[in-house]
Amino acid sequence: MDPMCSWCWGFAPVAQALAEQAAEAGVPLHLVAGGLRAGHGAALDANTRRYILEHWQAVSLATGQPFRFEGALPEGFVYDTEPACRALVVARTLAPELAWPLVRLIQHAFYAEGRDVTLASTLVALAEQAGIPRIEFAHAFDDAASHESTVADFTWVQDLGIAGFPTLLAEREGQLALLTNGYQPLEELAPLLGRWLERGAHA
Repeated sequence: MDPMCSWCWGFAPVAQALAEQAAEAGVPLHLVAGGLRAGHGAALDANTRRYILEHWQAVSLATGQPFRFEGALPEGFVYDTEPACRALVVARTLAPELAWPLVRLIQHAFYAEGRDVTLASTLVALAEQAGIPRIEFAHAFDDAASHESTVADFTWVQDLGIAGFPTLLAEREGQLALLTNGYQPLEELAPLLGRWLERGAHA
């Protein structure tokens, strides 16, 4: 997933419910950063901005998730998802149980509040809100190892041939099972996950 992927934001309530379903069976959620638009250094042009906002409208209609359209993606905005992905990786390293809460905060800040989550200062503040010590997070965020770990996530995703987000995989003894590539509603996915968990319980 990518914290700045609109379909991942649309999928967030479904992912939350599935994570809770899996946790009841002792299966944890592990987030991997996909790097949707990592390293994009150019400001959005008018056509790209219009295309993205139309995409957001479709996600909002399909999922009911809140989006703030007024003032969204202002002129000069560089839609680089690497910093938000790195924040995910840092949280996963420092406090794995807080990685998902931080991602949810980043998503809400970007889509519902219109905040610039490409800025380190915004991400540090959100990490603190999630419960990660501010100085510890800020230090790790700038560390070379965090940059390398983030690239490793991107490479893992690319090596699997995953091109769309969100993608939900179930892993057992090194074997991956695809639950979904792209958004699907909870009523479609909960039974799939349930069957996978049941097979594991009887293995």
